Amino acid sequence: MAEITAALVKDLREKTGAGMMDCKRALGETAGDLEHAVDWLRKKGLAAAAKKAGRVAAEGLVGVATAGAAGAVVEINSETDFVARNDAFQGFVKSVTTLALANGDDIEALKAVPYPGTGRNVGEELTHLIATVGENMALRRVKRLAVGQGAAISYVHNALAPGVGKIGVIVALESSADAAKLAGFGRQLAMHVAAANPQYLDIASVDKDATERERAILRDQARQSGKPDAIIEKMVEGRLRKFYEETVLLEQIYVIDGESRVAKVVEAAANEAGVPIRVAGFVRFALGEGIDKKDGDFAGEVAAALKS
Repeated sequence: MAEITAALVKDLREKTGAGMMDCKRALGETAGDLEHAVDWLRKKGLAAAAKKAGRVAAEGLVGVATAGAAGAVVEINSETDFVARNDAFQGFVKSVTTLALANGDDIEALKAVPYPGTGRNVGEELTHLIATVGENMALRRVKRLAVGQGAAISYVHNALAPGVGKIGVIVALESSADAAKLAGFGRQLAMHVAAANPQYLDIASVDKDATERERAILRDQARQSGKPDAIIEKMVEGRLRKFYEETVLLEQIYVIDGESRVAKVVEAAANEAGVPIRVAGFVRFALGEGIDKKDGDFAGEVAAALKS
């Protein structure tokens, strides 16, 4: 019997895409014979994931979970929206989001966390689900927010089930205010984030390179007016203010009332609560954003499948 080394397990994982524990089990069952181990995994349906790994997964679900002053949001992709409506997939998204809340947002570390009731870890359970459902899937991104005192409040837009949907938002509020008041205000603020899609919390957190790029573009545009440099700089700063109003949460116009700046709304909420409220952070995941989707001909795909 060949020695079952880490290198042998790695080779089998690369060949099949199966989980580490499944690869170890396969090598054990086949006396360390790599090719027989591949066949063993194929018979068990555990090697199927490898064939699907190259396919674009831009559908799926965003999951959110909160507990007191902490919250987590996770995006897990599938190839089709049909799978997103599958109970097993929704259960997986909810479980992984809860695990992220407890274990943090390092994706590789999260993949190694034991998945409840299976004897597998998160990464292995994902591979198992790919083999079972028959579509490529990916744990794309994770973010956890927490404050020392206060609350993390969530909102899901286009929810398919409690805690899962197409857009997930977590807002972290640092305050000693009553939990119910924080929850009510936080939910409205999270709804604003879902609708307005801010990129930064405040002006100080805006990426300096992004600011300079925007300033350079605005300066070139202003020069076309032919005005003196002093006037151009005032034009640039005025337009930069517009940039902040579009991208910075605390500078945006609050979508709930359509007239107040978010910073003023936070200030008013603090006055009503009788204690300071600070927006410590937020995260917004929209399903599939940034993924290059293939423009498929569905009718053509069906016709081709019928001919094969």
